[in-house]
Amino acid sequence: MGEFTTLMARDGHEFSAYLSAPAGKPRGAIVVIQEIFGVNHHIKVVTDSYAAQGYVAIAPALFDRVRRGVDFGYSPAETQEGIGYMLQVKREHIVADIAAAVAVTRHAGKVGVVGFCWGGYCAFVAACELPIACAVSYYGGSIAANLATLPRKPVMYHFGEQDGHIPVSDVDRIRAADTSGIFHLYPAGHAFSNADRSSYDPASTELALKRTLAFFGEHVG
Repeated sequence: MGEFTTLMARDGHEFSAYLSAPAGKPRGAIVVIQEIFGVNHHIKVVTDSYAAQGYVAIAPALFDRVRRGVDFGYSPAETQEGIGYMLQVKREHIVADIAAAVAVTRHAGKVGVVGFCWGGYCAFVAACELPIACAVSYYGGSIAANLATLPRKPVMYHFGEQDGHIPVSDVDRIRAADTSGIFHLYPAGHAFSNADRSSYDPASTELALKRTLAFFGEHVG
């Protein structure tokens, strides 16, 4: 189990992050990026799971610039509140806060980033702008509308073919822009890898995780 710690971005912003350490010598580090629901149960479980795989894992609280301690469930009201916070977080803040998480874990070796939903977009941004080893984007929203800057690092993308938020046409646009990206589509909807949500698809989750771990094994360690 991990615990919260405090990080500082290069602009002086202090924010919290959930940090989970492996049992033995780390094989590298993984930065886990939240959905719009904050660093909640799902994100903590994912972070702990990467620590169990031998990585130093950290989940920065990217909403702390707007409201500290966001830890939501999935009700309509919480969803709308989370969207409101998301819209207030600027791209430069995403970059600065992920950079701080990368810096604090770099002692473990190479650093990869994985993000879910809005965090999938943030992982894409990290691959465009930060000195990371690679990134994995799970059903990253807003990527198709932000292709002016493309990743400089390897990216693996996971999308659901039945995602009501991200049509396959958007996936095709991303694929056409990031020609070096690795794309996987699953017979599932949005947030298929979140066991706390009704859209959870165990088979797609298992396959996506297998591919993700192999990708991190190749690029991080």
